[in-house]
Amino acid sequence: MRGLDAAQPIHNLRTIQDVRDNSLALERLNLSVLSVFAVVALSLSVVGLYGVLAYSVARRQREIGVRTALGARPSDVLALVLGQGIRLTALGIVLGMVASFWFTRWLSSLLFEITPLDPATLSTVSALLLAVALIACWIPARRAARIDPIRALREQ
Repeated sequence: MRGLDAAQPIHNLRTIQDVRDNSLALERLNLSVLSVFAVVALSLSVVGLYGVLAYSVARRQREIGVRTALGARPSDVLALVLGQGIRLTALGIVLGMVASFWFTRWLSSLLFEITPLDPATLSTVSALLLAVALIACWIPARRAARIDPIRALREQ
């Protein structure tokens, strides 16, 4: 600039990195807020699913004790409780997919180089949710499989 016209003042001098960072600031904020909400939602869903299953196991303790007394193996009880949790999770994933189809117009403005209905992304997120739900279901299911049938029948 000084070689062209030495009298011209140079102001607002920034690197291309700064210009790029400033132009992407709003998108980064949106992504950060969305990420925080996603983590909170995932945490709430895990805690909620765990709570529902733990309550269900506590309420069905007598039934599980009777099943065990009649010959149900711990693996059968484990499969019963895990199946209940997987059904709840599958329902949640299906409802989430339907909701994501409704929000595609809003989501498309926040995405970069990916479509809102990208099958790879939707299947990866669904698999992640299913894996996290299995972990949340495992603790109450393991507790149900360890129920002593004699103690469960005596308590009620």
